[in-house]
Amino acid sequence: MTTTESRRTADGGDAAGDPAGTNGHQLTAEEQKWIDKKKYAWVFSLFPAAIPLILWGGVEWMKAVDAPEFFVHATWFLGPVAVFILIPIGDFVLGRDGENAPEEFVPQLEETKYYRIISYLYFPIMLASIVLCCWQWTYGGLTWYDKLGLAWSMGMTSGIGIVAAHELGHKKGSFERWLGKIVLAIPAYGHFYVEHNKGHHVKVATPEDPVSSRMGENVYSYLVRSIPRQIPRAWNVEKKRLARAGKSQFNLDNDVLNAWLITVLIWGVLLVTFGVGVLPYMIIQAVIGIALLEFVNYLEHYGLLRRKLEDGRYERCSPEHSWNSDNLTTNIFLYQLQRHSDHHANPTRRYQSLRSDVFAPELPAGYATMIATAAIPPLWTRVMDRRLMQYYNYDIERANLHPAKAARLRRKWNRIADTRHSAEAV
Repeated sequence: MTTTESRRTADGGDAAGDPAGTNGHQLTAEEQKWIDKKKYAWVFSLFPAAIPLILWGGVEWMKAVDAPEFFVHATWFLGPVAVFILIPIGDFVLGRDGENAPEEFVPQLEETKYYRIISYLYFPIMLASIVLCCWQWTYGGLTWYDKLGLAWSMGMTSGIGIVAAHELGHKKGSFERWLGKIVLAIPAYGHFYVEHNKGHHVKVATPEDPVSSRMGENVYSYLVRSIPRQIPRAWNVEKKRLARAGKSQFNLDNDVLNAWLITVLIWGVLLVTFGVGVLPYMIIQAVIGIALLEFVNYLEHYGLLRRKLEDGRYERCSPEHSWNSDNLTTNIFLYQLQRHSDHHANPTRRYQSLRSDVFAPELPAGYATMIATAAIPPLWTRVMDRRLMQYYNYDIERANLHPAKAARLRRKWNRIADTRHSAEAV
C-alpha cells in the first residue's frame, strides 16, 4: 500500500487533505491512516438475498454438463448449507473482528452513501429471488422435493432479509423505514417494524419482554411463547399512539396495518401472476424466515436481566444486557447485528459504525453456530447456563429466570455457588 493509499479515510477521501477530521477534531497521525478494511466486504452481505438465484445458476450449469440427477436435486437445498456451514467455516478461518472505527470517523461513516446503497440493494435482489422461486414452483418442472428445497433456501433469504429490514427500520428517514416494511412483506412479518422498535427496545432484558428469552427456557417453548405475544403488543403500541392523535386504530397511519397491507399486495400480485399453487411454498419460506429471525432473538438476550429500581422502573439498558459475538464473517453477512449491545445503546447508529463493547457478555461462537446449538436444548443449556452464571459470578438472582424452572435453577446454582465459595475459603 502506498503512502497516499494508507491515508485514505472511511469514504475514500484523502485524510491528508482534511487533517482536522470530522467536526473540526484534530486527528492523530494514526487516526489519519485509519481505513475501513471491511468497506468493500459489505458487498458480501447481499449474497444471502441472491441464494435462490445462485442455486438456479448452479442447477442450470449442472444440467449443461450432465451432472448426476442427485446433485441437481440436492442443489435446491443448499441455502441452509451456505448459512449454517459456510458462514461458521468463515468465522473459524477469519476469526474475530475486534476493530472499531475511531469515534471521530463515525459521523463520516454514517454519511457515506455507499453503505446505505448496500443495505438498499438487499430488497431488489430479494424480490428477484422470490419472483424466480415462484416461476420455478409453477413452470420450472420441479419435483415436490425440489420445490421444498427451494422454499427452504428462500427461507434463508427471507430470514436474513428481516435483518436487513431491521437495519432500515431503525433509521429516521421515511424512505428507509418504508423500504424496511417492504422487505418484511416477503416473510409476512410486517408487525416486526413496530414491535421491535417500540416494544422490544423499551422492555429488553426484562420479564415483561416476550422477545427476551429466559434462563431455563428452550428455544421451542420460547417460540411458542414469544411469537403470539408480539403481534398484540405491536398493535397496542400503534393503537395508543393513534389515540393520542385522536385517530382510530383502523387507520392507514397504523404502521402495523399498513405493513400488513404491503404483504397482502406483494403476495397478491405473486399469487395472481403465478397461481395459487405457489402459496404453500410461500408460506414455507415465510415460516422458515421467521423461525430464523426468532432463533436469533432467542440467543441475543438469553437470561440477561435489567434490575428494577426503587421507583418501579428498570435500569437503563447497557452493554451488559445483550450477548455479543464479534466474529468477522457473520458480522459481514448480518450487518454487524452481532454487535448487539451497541445497537441497543444507539439504535439509530448505522451498521458500519457499530462498536464491539468489551463490557458485553460474549457468546462462544457466531450466530449461525449458536442457532444450531440452540436447536439442541440440552447442548444449549450445557454451554450457555454456565457461561451466564460465570458472567453473573454465580449469583442466580441476577438472571432472568424462566418461572417454571426458577426453583430448580436456584437449587442447582446456589449449590454450585456454595461449593465454589467453600473451595475458595479453603
